[in-house]
Amino acid sequence: MRILYQLLVVLFVILQGAAGQPFTYRPFDPCLIQNGHCFPGICRRPYYWIGTCLNGYSCCRKYVEV
Repeated sequence: MRILYQLLVVLFVILQGAAGQPFTYRPFDPCLIQNGHCFPGICRRPYYWIGTCLNGYSCCRKYVEV
């Protein structure tokens, strides 16, 4: 029973530490860095999917033939 109390104390300390961590703000949009655009739903032609935007939309880039 003593081990259970010690595990609960360790869990409480871990949760306290996790709650005190500062929020890391990402000042950049990874979709815009990849020259993409955010669209709701799936990417349609002439765009193709390259990832997910911060708001949950699809990050799409225009397909360019070389």
